[in-house]
Order: sequence, then structure tokens, then C-alpha cells
Amino acid sequence: MKISTDSILFGAAYYYEYLPYERMEEDMQMMKNAGMNTIRIAESTWSTLEPSDNVFDFTSLDLMLDASEKYQMNVIIGTPSYAIPSWLSKKHPDILAITHHGEELYGRRQNIDLANPHYLFHVSRVVRAMLEHIKDRSTILGFQIDNETNHYDTCTNYAQQKFMEYLKEKFCSLEELNKEFGLAYWSNSIHNWEDFPNVRGTINASLGAEYEKFQRKLVTEFLNLQAAIIKEYKKEHQFLTQNFDCEWRGASFGLKPSVNQFDAARCLDIAGIDIYHPTQDHLTGAEISFGGAIARSLKQDNYLLLETQAQGQPAWLPYEGQLRLQAYSHLACGADSVMYWHFSSIHNSFETYWKGLLSHDYSENPTYLEAANIGKELSLIGTRVRHLDKTCRVAFLLSNESLTGLEWFPISKDLKYNDIFRWLHDAFYRLNLECDILSSDSESFHQYSLLVIPALYSASEKTLERITEYVSNGGHVLMTFKSAFSNENLKVYHDKQPHLLTDCFGFTYNQFTIPDKTYLNYQEDTYEAKEWMELLSVTTAKEWVTYQHPFWNKYSAITHNQYGSGTATYLGTYFDSKLLEIIIRKLCMEIHINLPNFSFPLIRKEGTNSFGNQIIYFLNFSGETQTIVYEDLPGTLLLEDRKIHNGEALSLSPWGVAIIEIKKSILK
Repeated sequence: MKISTDSILFGAAYYYEYLPYERMEEDMQMMKNAGMNTIRIAESTWSTLEPSDNVFDFTSLDLMLDASEKYQMNVIIGTPSYAIPSWLSKKHPDILAITHHGEELYGRRQNIDLANPHYLFHVSRVVRAMLEHIKDRSTILGFQIDNETNHYDTCTNYAQQKFMEYLKEKFCSLEELNKEFGLAYWSNSIHNWEDFPNVRGTINASLGAEYEKFQRKLVTEFLNLQAAIIKEYKKEHQFLTQNFDCEWRGASFGLKPSVNQFDAARCLDIAGIDIYHPTQDHLTGAEISFGGAIARSLKQDNYLLLETQAQGQPAWLPYEGQLRLQAYSHLACGADSVMYWHFSSIHNSFETYWKGLLSHDYSENPTYLEAANIGKELSLIGTRVRHLDKTCRVAFLLSNESLTGLEWFPISKDLKYNDIFRWLHDAFYRLNLECDILSSDSESFHQYSLLVIPALYSASEKTLERITEYVSNGGHVLMTFKSAFSNENLKVYHDKQPHLLTDCFGFTYNQFTIPDKTYLNYQEDTYEAKEWMELLSVTTAKEWVTYQHPFWNKYSAITHNQYGSGTATYLGTYFDSKLLEIIIRKLCMEIHINLPNFSFPLIRKEGTNSFGNQIIYFLNFSGETQTIVYEDLPGTLLLEDRKIHNGEALSLSPWGVAIIEIKKSILK
């Protein structure tokens, strides 16, 4: 679904309820002065909207909607379900989740049991009451379900009872369950459903991982519940979204473990995402790129950036030019919005020092003024850069099941599933190869020239057969260690590894170890093998790199195999990113994928706008001027409103941006 506006949505989350004094008129005027056209409201205000059981007060909501009408601001309404009011926790204490770490206490957000019928009743009631009250307000452009929803590791009796019902549907009998999960080990077999144990204590990875899969299903069902209610009220032009997030390691890091985002996004009109990242000298744009690729791929369409940082945490205060660079980086990935969390900094409670565009004094500051410059530019070029249609030749195949499996059977404390994903993604990003994201059950392999598969530890035979077929029919695969090892239930395959792929990849192995003083020699340079190594014995594959070690040197570390009309390349160990970039360059040359003659810190992204014209972004992720020779067709530098021709020098200032539009008439 394309949002029905003439420009990019540009704005911020706005919480009238949090203000220390009355200043809404002033805030709205400051937003308009900054070229903002959208606010997100209401998502975390359940205790304000329903101060006591079944007593509703929509005063603050009405005031914000009145102001939005006066100042002609689009509004995205968030449902308030992710932070319950205190009266609800007193009325139904069992709404608070019991997790693997114990019982939740009231106070923080996202501490609830998504399987609890009392919680689901009250969520449905407050959402319906809110929608009934606001359904005819003219400035509401869309609705956001909940906020960064995940399963909160709920292990309550309600959740575990639903899990048993889920297992009864999946397995014909307990005997089948026992066999598939290997529950005979340590006397874990279950012979009566009445004897089903508390999952919090299980040591069985298959059972534990299945419970996590079920927990992800609870998220999908929860979002579907709210989506169904909203669809009763929303108008045809209004969209339905959710602000998915990423695994959190102090910033957005990788695929979210606790949500199957591809399943959960099916009930939405347009996907949304929240992306946070380091700035200052640590700003690379990699988080923007992978987060945008995930969001864009969920609906195979443009997406909404619903939250990103303005000033953010103390270490994230952006250098001059970085806020602008970040905004255009999101748009270059296919975002149709840039929304800050949040407009004005908060004076109380947990996120006091997660600063918005305005600091605690609510006056203009360099970050706000830079946002105003972005708003001014978007008012001029927004119609040229919205709805960017992107076509990528490379896709990453990601798997929640493999992520979970490698949590149960970790490679090491320093190398988890998302580390391997980011190791690969960031190398492709630095080389200016744009990528889409596929789920492991995708049927869309054929759309891509190269499929990149990090650590597909858990994979069904159907998935492995699709990979083989894809390669045989002319596709190319780059896969890493720890792949094709166990089935979808974490039951290890009992033949030669990698299961079903030995012919496709042209090698086999049955031993692995932790490298110690083991090296990889390539092009007269030496790189250390780290964390994990598989001892590959080639059959038909070419040895691209072997191990350098007194005892392991007869085994291959990196292989490349021709199979059918395609190729399969395998990385049997983890190693330095410099060598990884060399291997990717070599692979791209082999399979005829062209790379730009420049790389990070100068990033190139492209797409086609709604007029059919090509848009090319050049983004400088460094504090130094970068100059290249422009090698594309003649076009217009949108931000400078001047022509540029092939062979002309293109210079980008520190943290600078250039956007070029090439008319479709020239492209033909």
C-alpha cells in the first residue's frame, strides 16, 4: 500500500501527556517551522486514556487531534496496549508475565502475558473505545498496532496450556513428539498430556525451541487481534502498520529473535520499523541499511521509518550534517517517512536522557535546526524521492529457527547468529551491493542472482531442496558454516554434512573444531581462522582457501562449486572482514555482478521513483570530503538543482549527501 500523501512523512512522536507545562501551540508551531507534517501519538498512554476500569478520558487525545487539524498535521495513532495501567495489574495480577527468569512486577512496559484472556479482553476494549471516539477525525492518516511487540518470554499457565494445544495439532501423538524431539534423553519422555512438564525447566533444545516458535506465534495472533478491530473502523485511505524493531545490543543489531516478522506483517497495509544506531565517529549507516532491507522485504514494498533517534542517548548526539545524512540514508533504502523519537525531551522517569529533537529547555538547538533544514529540502524534493522502488540482485536468507538453534547450541559467546549475519551484510554494504531479505520458507529465490545464507543451522529438507534447485537452475549461493545441520525441530541430520547439499556444494565433512593457531593464506596475506572451523573434504568443488596448520592443512576452508547452471560457495570458518570482502569481490567477478569502483565510506544506493525516473544516492559516511568520478547517465542533482554529466567530478562534503535524478527518457 502506498501512503496517500504528496511527500515524505516527516515528523516525530509527540506526547502531550508528558509535558511539564502547557505548550502544545508552541510545539506545533515549531514542528511546522521545521517542515514537519506528521506526529505519532497515544501509543504508551493507556493509564491516561483509561484511568480506571471502563472509565475513559480522551481529553489529551482530543487536544492533540484538534491541534493537528489546526496546524494541518498528519496523525498516526498508536494503540496503547504495550504498557498497562496499574489498576489492571491489581485487578488481574496474572496479566503480568512469568518468564524463564521469574515473575514480572508492575512498572516497566512490555511485561504482560499475550496469552492471558483478561489482558486480551481489556486490550480489545480500550482499542475499540478509542477508535469509536476518534473514527471521524480528519487528520488521522494511519494506525500503529502496539509498539515494538514481542512475546516478552511469557511462560504462564495460560501460555503453556495453549502450547500443549499447539503441539497436539502439530503431532499425531506423544510418541511422535517424543521421537522427533529426542525426549528419551535424560528420561524426558512424556506419555500423558497431564504429565507435560513446565517448559521453563527443559534442557531439550527441540522442545525449548518449539516453545519459542510458539511464543512468536502469540505475537502474530496478538497483532492480528488488534488489526481486525482497527479494520472495522479505518477509512480506505488510512493505513495499518506496526513498528517492528531489531535485536537490541545497545542499538539495532540484527534479526529480531522474538517475532516472526514475515508472519506478523501479513495483517498490515505497510510495514514499519524502528532503527537506532551509533553516531559521531561510529556512524556507518550499516544499521540503517540492514533494518531498511528487512522492513522493505516484509511487504516487498516501501515502508515507514516510525522511530529513529534525534539526539538520542548521550553518546549519540550527532555531528553537524549527520542527522541529514541519516534521514536521506533511510529514504535511499525505500522508507517513505522519517519519524524521530521523539519531539521534546522528557523530564521524568526511565527515558529522561533519551533526548528528542528539543532538549529539556525546549528551545532551538543545532539538531532541531538541522531537522528544519531537512524539512525545507523535503518540501522541495519530497515528491521526487518518495515511493522509491528498489530492485536488488542479492538477497539474504534469514531464519528465526536457526537464530534460536544457535542460542541453544552457541558457537561461542562472541559469535551468535546475528553476528554472522552482520559480518556478511556489512561486507556487502561496504562494497555497495544492495540486498533484500527473505525468510527461510520463501518461494522467491529465483528473483535473485545471488542468495547469501548465514548459518542456516535449522532447515527443513524442503528448504534445502529449494536451495539445490535454485543453484541447479542458474542461481548462485554463498553459505556459511553451521548450515544444513539440523531439521526444523533441531534434530541433527544423521548423514554427511551439509545435509542434502553435499553434491550442490561439492564437499562433505563430519568433523569440526575451535581453531587455534590456524590461518588462511590468500594473495600473500595471512588471516586468522576464528571461533569455529569445519574440516571440509572436497569432491567436486574448487579449493579457494585451505587451512594453514600442521594437522588441518589437508582440509579446505573456503570452497566454490559449479553445480548445474549455477554455483555454490561455502565459508567453512569465520575470519577477518578484510578477507571476506576479497572473497565477495572474487565471487561477484565469477558470477558477473558488477561492483562500483569505490566502497565505504562512500555508499551508493538507487531505485526508481513514482515518475519512472532513476534516483541515485551518494552518501558520505566520513568526516572527510570524498570525491569520485561520476559514471552514470546525465542527471540532475536534486539538492543543488543543477545538471551533472558522465565523467564529471562529484565531491561530497563531510557527512554529505548527493541525490541524482535521471529522467526515464534518458534511461531508454
